[in-house]
Amino acid sequence: MATGWAGDGAVQDQIDATIKDAIKRARDQLPQGPGLERCEECDTPIPEARRKAIPGVRLCVSCQEARDREQGGVGGYNRRGSKDSQLR
Repeated sequence: MATGWAGDGAVQDQIDATIKDAIKRARDQLPQGPGLERCEECDTPIPEARRKAIPGVRLCVSCQEARDREQGGVGGYNRRGSKDSQLR
């Protein structure tokens, strides 16, 4: 049963859209093209297992972790929001 002006399943549609957006954003950040044998930041050899697991890899684990920390978490959108946050 829908409440207000939202149709049946509107909340689930918003959840699905948020998940699809997050998946697309993550896939867009994956490396493209041929991988490197040595890290482009520190010139450390990239292990073969990492190159097989992540096609197009360009950074060693240490440099990738540092880059991830610099970029921080993705804020994203809270499409559902709590009732209290909508009243403020």
